[in-house]
Amino acid sequence: MKVNYFFLVVLFLFGLTSCVPTYFQVYRAVPYDNLAIKKNAMVYEDDNCKVFYNLWNEGGNIGFVFYNKTDQNIYLNLEESFYIHNGLAYDYYKNRIFSSSISSETSSLIGTTTSKSVTGVNYSDLLQTNSYIATNTLDVVNISGYTVSYKEENIVCIPSQTSKIIAEYNINKSLIRDCELFKYPKKKQIYTTIYSKYSSPLVFSNRIAYTLGQSENLIKFENEFYVREITNYPENEMFEFKYDEFCGQKSKYKTEYFKYVSPDKFYIEYTKGTDFWKH
Repeated sequence: MKVNYFFLVVLFLFGLTSCVPTYFQVYRAVPYDNLAIKKNAMVYEDDNCKVFYNLWNEGGNIGFVFYNKTDQNIYLNLEESFYIHNGLAYDYYKNRIFSSSISSETSSLIGTTTSKSVTGVNYSDLLQTNSYIATNTLDVVNISGYTVSYKEENIVCIPSQTSKIIAEYNINKSLIRDCELFKYPKKKQIYTTIYSKYSSPLVFSNRIAYTLGQSENLIKFENEFYVREITNYPENEMFEFKYDEFCGQKSKYKTEYFKYVSPDKFYIEYTKGTDFWKH
């Protein structure tokens, strides 16, 4: 019997990767001040605008929705706006050039037909002439398109009573380790570490600048957060199954959902592999 060793190795490696345990580190961030925590967003508001945050995403989404409350245009100045991460400033305006391509495809059939007569004797010993027709077709594809390039705007206009989304950075993608946290916890080992704004491993903010109308008066404010809680979960403690419901009707089957979704939380996903560390 001939053994396909390559096939066995592939199966073995697939078995290893499919059995690697998955874990999640969940963060809860707290705004320093000036933000109200609603069901689906944390909200900053002044006389002219509202700024909405929902951090829930892998790595954390520090992007925001900027809503213009006024009857004038608001001009968001990205050159004067920054993301601050543990004291390091990152630009929202990077003077980039973006491009997008648009293409279309058409196809057509080009064919040639030939015929030929063949005379001979058939099975009844009678003289018979047959015509044969041969067709040769070629599918021709024509592709045309163009590329549009545009420069990043340093000033973003937000018309009256409308919103725009500003998104650029994640908050954190690296596992934070703590002697109080089991790195790969079982259900009974799940523990939440609590930090103050002075001991937090992650302090971050958006510094935002805008003008109301065509004005030289630059209005600035800062929305600052710090990570107050960190919890590690095994995968089976991270999800729950629920029936969807719409207009009073429930779905036939349950759908898997995250348990801890909240606008002030975010997470990273990681696996165990051959790691031997407890914390």
